[in-house]
Amino acid sequence: MLNSRDRQLLRTILSGRSDANIRFSELRRLLGNMGFEERIRGSHHTFARAEVNGRLNLQPVNSMVKEYQVRQFRAFAIRHGLVPDDA
Repeated sequence: MLNSRDRQLLRTILSGRSDANIRFSELRRLLGNMGFEERIRGSHHTFARAEVNGRLNLQPVNSMVKEYQVRQFRAFAIRHGLVPDDA
């Protein structure tokens, strides 16, 4: 269950209007609350979920997520049906 802050962040990401303005810590929290397990190797943060085939690889740049990685997360979430109805 996502809290209101996470739902708002997910709506922002899904809208595609603010890909360059997503904080790494916020997306990391969202992924954790969506049931993803995180593995860290250097600056690479890899997120995986047991019932989903595939992984997300994120790297922070000055506390922000790279724009193309936000687009990858959006496509990943839609493709695997990870978007709740209330988002």
